Amino acid sequence: MLFNSYIFVFLFFPLVVAGYYWLHHLRLQKAALGYLVAMSMVFYGYNSIRYLMMLVISIMVNYLLVRMMDKAESKTRKKLCLTAGIAYNIGILFYFKYFDFFIENVNAALRTDYPFLRLALPLGISFYTFQQLSYVIDSYRGDCERYSLLEYAAYVSFFPQLIAGPIVYHDELIPQFRARENHCIRYENLCKGIYAFALGMAKKVLVADTLSKVVTSGYANVDELNSISTILVMLCYSLQIYFDFSGYCDMAYGIGYMFNVELPVNFNSPYKAASVREFWDRWHMTLTRFFTKYVYIPLGGSRKGTVRTYVNVMIVFLVSGIWHGANWTFILWGVVNGLGNLYDRLFDRTLQKISRVLRAAVTFAFCTVAWSMFRAESVGQGLQMIGNLIDCGDGKLYAEIAENFNQIIEVRLLGRMGLQPLIQACPWFMLAVFVFLLILACLGLRNTQEKVHDGRYGVRRIAVIVVLLLWSILSLSEVSEFLYFNF
Repeated sequence: MLFNSYIFVFLFFPLVVAGYYWLHHLRLQKAALGYLVAMSMVFYGYNSIRYLMMLVISIMVNYLLVRMMDKAESKTRKKLCLTAGIAYNIGILFYFKYFDFFIENVNAALRTDYPFLRLALPLGISFYTFQQLSYVIDSYRGDCERYSLLEYAAYVSFFPQLIAGPIVYHDELIPQFRARENHCIRYENLCKGIYAFALGMAKKVLVADTLSKVVTSGYANVDELNSISTILVMLCYSLQIYFDFSGYCDMAYGIGYMFNVELPVNFNSPYKAASVREFWDRWHMTLTRFFTKYVYIPLGGSRKGTVRTYVNVMIVFLVSGIWHGANWTFILWGVVNGLGNLYDRLFDRTLQKISRVLRAAVTFAFCTVAWSMFRAESVGQGLQMIGNLIDCGDGKLYAEIAENFNQIIEVRLLGRMGLQPLIQACPWFMLAVFVFLLILACLGLRNTQEKVHDGRYGVRRIAVIVVLLLWSILSLSEVSEFLYFNF
């Protein structure tokens, strides 16, 4: 089930909120938490009962392993449970996400013909697998208390963060479920939640889905793009993934608030970053901290000298690239970001002497070019896109890009309001203005967390919420998945 769908907005979510608080009102705390778990399972299993069963089995296996670890009388047995937990979670992830990629490369290297499984990737498997890995590892380290099966199931399956994050730790979520002050409607949190949800839905439906039309058209016709068209398509994808992921994070954050649960911030205006290092402190923040805690630090972090630190950094970014998908494009994207991070570390003192504005512009350009490889279907296509940057061609925009953008209802409405002669004379004008305004918004406006926490909910803000929700809901004729569902 998708946040940006009629069934979620008008049926599922009202039923969850009403039932959850009604059961708490009756002082049936366990029943309320059980109801939340059950509805989260409905949310996840809406499109596939098979993958729902996988989630349930994963929860049961990991919980059982941790209980066995708690009862183990020797360190050897605890290590055995830890090894089994890591092997199970990584094994499931490898089987569904990377097996065919592995077979493809084995066949190419050894000239064999092993068959592919061609399995569909279960939604959110990377996210809920990492959450459970963190629980298993923390249990082995003695860093978490014993939770009931119901609490653990709620932690893993809580639907706002189940499919695309943030990656939440057990001690961030379960205590909030337990807190009695969170068992009744708190209208301040309700206002925050609705506002964040409205902003997130507008980002997804009105911005990201609009840009996807340009991006899809561009990547389907890479051979036809000159440098100007390529730059525009790259910018559109850079903005698409920004507003798509930011929109999901805002909606998840808002839904959590409506349950009096504050999810960890996962997105903090990353295009304001003045270096690649800072970008990764702002983009998918919970994934970065996961890799820092469970990969970078165990490898030695920065405690074993400069060379070892750089090797550890590259390992983390390589793992990050692999985590995002089973394709060499993701691996290359991870390596490129790792090299960018090392460059920042090597020349940090020199770079600090350059104005922040210039450094931010260079970082945005770097990320945009790197995203083009991330979006490409193959390394060859990604390199072709980058190569197109020096192909000036005839200087004209690829016509289909502008045509697709100008077909959206908002542009057609502007045409009827008197701008049609301008649109016909300069088909690319509206798209260029749209992209320019979005870049300014990314660089200059406050992010959702800053707006939500300022505490001002007067008539003006309420009007903005109503307009954004109505506009977004009326634009839901073409429901699309969030990009990070694929990872």
